[in-house]
Amino acid sequence: MGKTDDVPQIGGPDDDTKPGAVVVDAADEGTQLEHNLTFFQACKLYPAAIGWSAFVSLGVIMLAFDPQLLGNLYATPQFQKDFGYLFDGDYIISAPWQTGLSMGNPVGQVVGALLAGYPMEKYGRKWTFGTCVVLTAALIFIQFFARSLEVLLVGELLGGLVLGCYAVIAPAYSSEVCPMAIRGIVTSYVNLCFVMGQLLANGICAGTSKLNDHWAYSIPFALQWFWCAIIIPGLLWVPESPWWLVRQGKMDEAEAVLRRLASEKVNVKQTLAVIAETDRLERELEMGSTYWDCFKGVNLRRTEISVGVYCTQVLSGIYLINYGTYFFQLAGLPTEDAFSMGIGFLAVGFVGTLASWPLIIRFGRRTIYNSGLAFLVVLQLVIGILDCIPGRPTSVIWAQSSLMLVWNFFYDISIGPVCFVIISEASATRVRSKSIALATASQGALGCVMTVAIPYMINPDQANMQGKLGFFFGGLAGLCLVWAYLRVPETKGRTYEELDILFEKKVPTRAFGGYVIEGVEARES
Repeated sequence: MGKTDDVPQIGGPDDDTKPGAVVVDAADEGTQLEHNLTFFQACKLYPAAIGWSAFVSLGVIMLAFDPQLLGNLYATPQFQKDFGYLFDGDYIISAPWQTGLSMGNPVGQVVGALLAGYPMEKYGRKWTFGTCVVLTAALIFIQFFARSLEVLLVGELLGGLVLGCYAVIAPAYSSEVCPMAIRGIVTSYVNLCFVMGQLLANGICAGTSKLNDHWAYSIPFALQWFWCAIIIPGLLWVPESPWWLVRQGKMDEAEAVLRRLASEKVNVKQTLAVIAETDRLERELEMGSTYWDCFKGVNLRRTEISVGVYCTQVLSGIYLINYGTYFFQLAGLPTEDAFSMGIGFLAVGFVGTLASWPLIIRFGRRTIYNSGLAFLVVLQLVIGILDCIPGRPTSVIWAQSSLMLVWNFFYDISIGPVCFVIISEASATRVRSKSIALATASQGALGCVMTVAIPYMINPDQANMQGKLGFFFGGLAGLCLVWAYLRVPETKGRTYEELDILFEKKVPTRAFGGYVIEGVEARES
């Protein structure tokens, strides 16, 4: 592996110089090495980067745990009794209160995501993440001691504001500390963290739901401190994003961080040259670094892709997962079977996400995303058709419930994990935090709509749609599939600099994967 004697001194916020020959050569060599590096080679060379990426993604487990916890508590007898009212001989939480409580997470996702973009750019990914974890630990006290719906609502809203930041921090950080060969896996790991948070909430509530006092719901709330206790001690050692450091002109610090993230066999000066050259190109192309810049020029197309793939998660029916146990209960399954099915639902999602990794390594993002979405459309429509069988016999109820498990498997092998890969790769590096924040906020805004609508659609004292929700979400997912086919390009196997050039040249969506970029073109664009 060749070596460069001098660290490239370009890429600072006020440096408009053209790259020198040393930098260009180092960047070319670094780009070539990125393309030649296999997945397993990258794992051996960048174990620290993978580990710290996984560590920062732990925040997403807390983000996913909270709404899933609430969805399960709606089916917990003691929670229903303490916070609900009698309806046909059973205690239930009214649809308006379900809506209000469940709004905390998506509202927080909207506001928190947009707010996260500013400190992430000013103070860096590391300190923004640390501040959020400390705030989360403090706000859990409100949920733990809540004994009324009003207090619990305050805890959910305030907690949601902070939790929403994790959905922006995790994919942005993961995409910036790891090389291209493992970028797809570490960013899709964010989806696995979502599944783990949901699965843990289901499992914990299944165990505590049998308790006959406030601990039936207080224990699940308290267990959120577990993740804070793991993360807080490690905050001092979390490396900052080298991409952020280069944009701040802190080249020596960026080199030091790269040495921490990679093994001694890696020529970090070449990696630093690639980062600096990409930043120079984006400044030359006037990519900008504000929210407004996300909607200017070629960034508009990139923002649309990020927002679209993230919003498709909601439109295809992912918010049903938060009500999974309650949905199975209302579908006609006994409470114990409903909890068991809810756990199985997410366990299948966990396996699906793991199964997606070989696909992400082997196949393109566009192929996996569109194929998986097509399967989801079909499955939702079949669930809706089964609900039209007169009398809805027990066999139909179990068939619908089983198809929901199959649906979740295909979701977590395709659009679930690949979404986080695409939003990390489609955005320009200078506006990555802002672009991901906009996508997260848009998804959260749609989540607010679903949070309002779903309780009214599934509650027995409201529309009581049951499996007919399949028609609703199947139709929306079908529209998303048409959009994705026309607009989502193939980003696999491209460096961030190459992606900048492809978007700048306005390469058509279906031509992205096969478009050839010459070395000279990459430097003179």
